[in-house]
Amino acid sequence: PYREDGVATAPSNLAFDRSLIERNPAWGLRDIADVDRLARDFGFERSYRYAMPANNLTLVYRRRGANGS
Repeated sequence: PYREDGVATAPSNLAFDRSLIERNPAWGLRDIADVDRLARDFGFERSYRYAMPANNLTLVYRRRGANGS
């Protein structure tokens, strides 16, 4: 699960986020924009975003210039 613009992508993910942070303050849901930025810093671009069951997302990143892109 992720946050998008600071908001959990599904209300059910809020409890999961709290549970992660209680176990370790460095854990928790990440904002998609932050993940995209980190990926770009390491030479990757998001190529796909798939909606998954149970309000989950799969984000696919590819190295810039890979496969002729």
